[in-house]
Amino acid sequence: MKFVDVVDASRRVSQASGRLEKVGLLASLLGQTPTEEIEIAVAYLSGSLRQQRTGIGWAALQAAMPERPADSPSLELAEVDATFGRIAGVAAGKGSSGERQRLLRELLANATGAEGSFLFRLVTGELRQGAVEGLMLEAVAKAAGVPSDRVRRARMMAGDLPSVARAALSGDAAELAAFATVLFRPLHPMLAGSAEDASEAIEELGEAALEYKLDGARIQIHKSGDQVAVYSRRLNDVTAAVPEVVELIRALPARELILDGEVIALRANGTPYPFQTTMSRFGKRLDVARARGEVPLTPFFFDLLYLDGGSLMDETGTRRLAALLEAVPTSTVVPRILTSSAAEARAFLQSALDAGHEGIMAKAPEAPYQAGHRGRRWLKVKPANTLDLVVLAAEWGHGRRHGWLSNLHLGARNPAGGFVMLGKTFKGMTDEMLQWQTGKLLELETARDGITVYVRPELVVETAFNEVQASTQYPGGVALRFARIKRYRTDKTAAEADVIGAVQEIYRRTLGREDSTLSS
Repeated sequence: MKFVDVVDASRRVSQASGRLEKVGLLASLLGQTPTEEIEIAVAYLSGSLRQQRTGIGWAALQAAMPERPADSPSLELAEVDATFGRIAGVAAGKGSSGERQRLLRELLANATGAEGSFLFRLVTGELRQGAVEGLMLEAVAKAAGVPSDRVRRARMMAGDLPSVARAALSGDAAELAAFATVLFRPLHPMLAGSAEDASEAIEELGEAALEYKLDGARIQIHKSGDQVAVYSRRLNDVTAAVPEVVELIRALPARELILDGEVIALRANGTPYPFQTTMSRFGKRLDVARARGEVPLTPFFFDLLYLDGGSLMDETGTRRLAALLEAVPTSTVVPRILTSSAAEARAFLQSALDAGHEGIMAKAPEAPYQAGHRGRRWLKVKPANTLDLVVLAAEWGHGRRHGWLSNLHLGARNPAGGFVMLGKTFKGMTDEMLQWQTGKLLELETARDGITVYVRPELVVETAFNEVQASTQYPGGVALRFARIKRYRTDKTAAEADVIGAVQEIYRRTLGREDSTLSS
């Protein structure tokens, strides 16, 4: 199949206004796609590469873009996927970045303007043509001529939509039906919606199972006898990095199980270390024994999906919890209560925050486990930290944000003079905000450097964030994790913005100690 066919389908889907029209366009393309290329087409139209890590950043993409695109389309879909496979396969070391850049440059040199734009947005995760997973599931079902609930169920079991699409479109009903809960084939985790506060969660769910929301690393554990595998949120095998988890699971009496939970680094008093500390250990591949001694990880479980030959995913949350409490030590189960009282929910949230955790989860007790689904049967409640920061610069957006200044450079005020950079964010902005800030920032422009527009530090923006973490990149030694814009504070001047010392103090409190290495 020609790559341009996928690019054109993406464009038409983005321009279509109705759901049925979008599904029809996607189904039409899938019906014409060769079986061996279905997985590639579904991944691309869903906005993702099949290769999880390519080592390609925004700057590398920008540098590889040709001055003049190809005049006519010649790329094959399989050829594009194979190139990214070769890029992902380049071994780390001297010359690796140059080899990746060469392969990328050759690919883009053969792309038309539309194809190059699609690839740029695909690699950077900015491809928003409307083919979200729900639409793609319906399109696969329509193209295959099978009920959508069968495709949805297979997707839940497989943890991978492209492989389900290939099975559905193969014409072999047995191949689609073969998807089931299988040990050592990780499932996409069930995901949560958001509630503003504990009262809202109780109002929406009625009686709810409330749990501490730990700011650790999501894990899914599979066991069969002495064989144990631990998978990350992205379904990567991380077994070697967490030997303490493996040892605990091997000692459990259950012969077979699949557990869902979190692993987190805790201090001696039981309070959590910063997320950065957990992840520094969770991602460790070398010298694990030494790292374990320095930063031990503690697993906590909140769901049991499979037990001794039988799937529990269709059981209620209440039933799964009862089975979980029988399968693992109570000390390893996330703290929880069952309540329909908003006052109790607020008190439970406060107890989670007092223990150093980021909030709570509220779960409908009767809900089944819907792998890979984000809905309103699970709700996360976590208060947002905010700072009033100053915009120091902004970068031109691309894809849907082309023509707008989008990625903001944010700084805290230095009482001694000037501002200290804390990071960048393009999250949380509405179209109206993008339009307004582009005009305003251009009025404040002082210089340009490539895609970056530097401005007079006058605009104050209220910025929400999850955590302050250590940074060697910024002069204040700290950066914001998951920063997103809430609103512009036009009522405030830059002289009223938060100071860098206050941000550093938040980090020190997170550490639970004074850190003299941070300077203002």
